[in-house]
Amino acid sequence: MNEKELPLQPADDQNIQSESTDKLQEKPAATETKAEPSGELEQASETIEPKATHQEDAADDLEEVNHNTTESATNKLTKQNNEQEDAVSEIDEENAEDAEDEANKKRHEIPMLDYHSMSMENLVGELQRLVKNEKVQAINKHVSDIKHEFDLKYQEFLEHKKEEFIANGGNEIDFRYNSVTKRQFNEVYGEYREKKNQYYKNLEKNLKENLENRLGIIEELKGLVNVDEDMNTTYKHFKELQERWRTAGPVPRANYNDVWRTYHHHVEIFYDFLHLNRELRDLDFKHNLEEKIKLVERAEALENEPDLNKAFRELQTLHKIWKEDIGPVAKEEREGIWERFSKATKAMHGRRQAHFEQLEALFEENLKQKNEIICKIKAIAENISTNHRGIQGQIKDIESLREAFFKAGKVPQKVNEATWSAFKNAVRDFNRGKNAFYKNLKKEQHDNLEKKRALLNLALSLKDSEDHDMATPEMKRIQNEWKKIGHVPRKYSDKIWKEFKAACNHYFDRIHSERNASQKEELENFEKKSACLARLREFQLSGEKDKDLGEIKKFIAEWKSLGHIPFNKKHINAKFNKIIDALFKKLDVNKQESELLKYGDKIKQLANSDNERAIGNERTFIKRKINESKDEIRQLETNLQFFSNASEDSPVVQDVVKKIDRQKEALETWKTKLKNLNIMENKIQREAEAAENASENTSEEE
Repeated sequence: MNEKELPLQPADDQNIQSESTDKLQEKPAATETKAEPSGELEQASETIEPKATHQEDAADDLEEVNHNTTESATNKLTKQNNEQEDAVSEIDEENAEDAEDEANKKRHEIPMLDYHSMSMENLVGELQRLVKNEKVQAINKHVSDIKHEFDLKYQEFLEHKKEEFIANGGNEIDFRYNSVTKRQFNEVYGEYREKKNQYYKNLEKNLKENLENRLGIIEELKGLVNVDEDMNTTYKHFKELQERWRTAGPVPRANYNDVWRTYHHHVEIFYDFLHLNRELRDLDFKHNLEEKIKLVERAEALENEPDLNKAFRELQTLHKIWKEDIGPVAKEEREGIWERFSKATKAMHGRRQAHFEQLEALFEENLKQKNEIICKIKAIAENISTNHRGIQGQIKDIESLREAFFKAGKVPQKVNEATWSAFKNAVRDFNRGKNAFYKNLKKEQHDNLEKKRALLNLALSLKDSEDHDMATPEMKRIQNEWKKIGHVPRKYSDKIWKEFKAACNHYFDRIHSERNASQKEELENFEKKSACLARLREFQLSGEKDKDLGEIKKFIAEWKSLGHIPFNKKHINAKFNKIIDALFKKLDVNKQESELLKYGDKIKQLANSDNERAIGNERTFIKRKINESKDEIRQLETNLQFFSNASEDSPVVQDVVKKIDRQKEALETWKTKLKNLNIMENKIQREAEAAENASENTSEEE
């Protein structure tokens, strides 16, 4: 603001006002005289008006150009004045804040960190450091920025936790979250607020008292122009007021500039309009001018200072000295020296504006980078993976993008909220998709848990079973089923697996133990069968068919009574059957008859065992063989139709016919075996019924 722009003067300045008013009134009068046209000119104008049309148009155009040029110059000047006023006002506002407390200047020395890129934990740590080590009045802007960034990050974090809570089946109204970081932040911020309130409570009282004191000094200063006393005494009194003013202390920042302007205004009135000793006044004016020239030169030199913040702080100090420590200069010097000082201030303002424009360009680049990051997050959110490993990879990608977003720096203030909102929404969309995936996965895992529990219960029911033929394949089946079932919730995974594994191990360990015990018996059976086979090899037919058949049947009965042998020794059975078949052939017993003779011994064993389950299993086995033979005959006869045009002597045709005959023989054999089994079973049932009736008759007789 121009030093000459002062508040309205009080009534004591009537002389100046009258003089200015008189001068202002003279100009309109001259204008009126000049504007009066004579009658002759009017008549001449009327006479030549038709011929002067083009001249008038040209004159109008010229007038319009002059008007536009004048208006453009005026606008340019107004703009320059406004820029100059803005530059000075910026300095005044900074000085007004610093004037409240000398410690306020310290705020310019405390680094303003990139709080946007800090985590919540680091923000709490920085706040603790500031509150502990710095003056509370010097960190207001720092704390405000820290709180803004912390609130944004915590709100995003809280929404993420709420989404997880709801995704896990919780109700939004029941959501509560206790954050240690948030609690620490509130404690430190509460300490800051308490210190700040106490500081300003004490400061406010002092500032008000100082303001009243300074206003009183101004009133005394105003009264000096009406004092009827010796000039030297008045001047001495004036100097005392100046000294009291210098030590009057700070005032509220809202009143700072107005109070100083009013003070300077009345100081100038004192110098200009009192009949002071010219020598004293000129001496003061000269000293003040020299000091102000020094300030101006220092201000102009700041243009070469590379550290812009340092230069601005220095200029701020120069303005404070100009305002508070140096008095007025001679009237004819005031406008020039102030214009020079303002010009240097405007140059600094221009440098700052250029710096801010560079920052704005940097912020635009940051905005571009952040928008790209937001697009990447959106792309991930729109393509949520369908498996756990993929989701975990996407979570890492999102975390990397979040870090990159915060490290990208500030964006233009006008789009700051919109950019943050877009970022937060993109991250929230990803979290919702991720939570939906894990919610469905959790349901699937619970279903898997129920399936595995069912298998566990089945394994527990079979682990002590003695029916190895049934239990062993069933245990193997449920083990395969277990492998096919997916994951279960982590908290149940180990427990249910250990229980299932223990049940399976219990069963198979028992089987292996029994098998080890039976191995010795099987080896003994093998030795007995080997001896039986050796005797069979030495057997000679007597020529009497019935006698020889009886001997052969004894060998077959002995062989089947010897029980199981080791699996790797089962080839001995084939050797035995081969010799038996050769003996039957020598006795003219066909294959079917030989099979039935062998089977007769098995029928006897089943009858003697009195095991209904074994008989049932045998029937099932024979029926399956009958069906297999029928299917094979049907298939072979179908194949034979393909050779309808071939000769019956064809080896292929003859081979198929032989296979059909063999299968038919086998089918008849199996049917006969089933018939014999049914006869045996009916006989057993009749015998059982007879025994039961006999038992009942005996009971009745008793």
